[in-house]
Formats: sequence, structure tokens, C-alpha cells
Amino acid sequence: MNVMDDITLSVPADTGCSGRFLLRIDRGLHAALRNAASAMGLSLNEYCGRKLAAPVAELSAFGAAAAAVARAAAVAGDALVGVVAFGSWARCELHDESDIDLLVVVDRTLELSRSLYRRWDEEPVVWDGRRVEPHFVTLPERSAPAVGLWAEAAVDGIVVFSRDLALHACLAAIRRDLIEGRVVRKTVHGQPYWVAEG
Repeated sequence: MNVMDDITLSVPADTGCSGRFLLRIDRGLHAALRNAASAMGLSLNEYCGRKLAAPVAELSAFGAAAAAVARAAAVAGDALVGVVAFGSWARCELHDESDIDLLVVVDRTLELSRSLYRRWDEEPVVWDGRRVEPHFVTLPERSAPAVGLWAEAAVDGIVVFSRDLALHACLAAIRRDLIEGRVVRKTVHGQPYWVAEG
């Protein structure tokens, strides 16, 4: 016989909801969730909220995007912060040889290494018949303007998953840097690149 535990989860009161709901789960699952939350330094409530807002459930109606985000979640686990499609696909400038570039944003608990790319390549993703190329990154520090892939993503990127508002806030800050001239786009031999000015 399974012993069940009751977990009460809270939601912000300003949502128009009562602010709480009861979830009855197996005691072993409760312990596993509590341990996973503790390992991440999160409350059980916040951890369960993240799990309930998992990217696969959120994007199930979007086929290729859902598959790409699911793969990012499988590789990055709970460290996944967000996924941004950028590059020629996002700009609607695809060529026959174009791939789909994804900025896979992870938190700093996950070490950025080649092993992430090797794990991705174990089960590569195809989106609209094109190979998906991940670019694993962490959110940039705000001590200096973000350039490179971040500037590209801020201009043309399409956020296909975000676990919270940190990614959106980051992209908005980069766009402000672009508007105010702190980051500019230059071209050498027909290839664009981004640099911090001043």
C-alpha cells in the first residue's frame, strides 16, 4: 500500500486564485522532490512550480520548437534558464545550407564544456528539415555590455522558452545598450560582428 503525503503549494495572491492548492502524492515522490529542491537551494514550492512549468508541457503545440526545447532540457536539466532561436532562421533569411541556431541559456550551476555539445549530439534535433545547432551560454554579467551572440539574439532572437523573466530582462538591457550606442555592429569582409563602444 502506498502512503500518500499532502503538499500544499502556494501561488501569488494577485493572480485572482485562492493562492494555494493541495497536491496528494506518494510519500517516496514527496521525499525525492524535497531532496531535489534542497539540492538546488530552492523551496519545495518553487521547485514544484518550475517542474509544473517545464518547457515540454508549455510548448507541446509547437512541434519542432518543443522538440528543441525538450532536448535542451534533457541536456541542461534544472539548470536550463531559457532558449532563444536566432540567426538566419529568426531573420527569415534562410539559405539551403542554413541551420537553426539556438542560444541555450543555463545557470551558473552547470559548467559550460564540450560535454554539453557531445550530449546534444547523441540525439540531434531537426527543425523544419534543418539541423539545430545549440550555443550553450550563461546570462552575461551586467558589468560590461554584452556582445557577440548575445547582441545578435537581442536584435533578432525569438525566445521559445524562459523559466522566469531573467532572460527577457537581459535581452531588454542589451537592446538598451544597442539603442544608446554602447554596443555597435560593424562589418569586416562582409561578416558582421558586435563590439562595445566607449
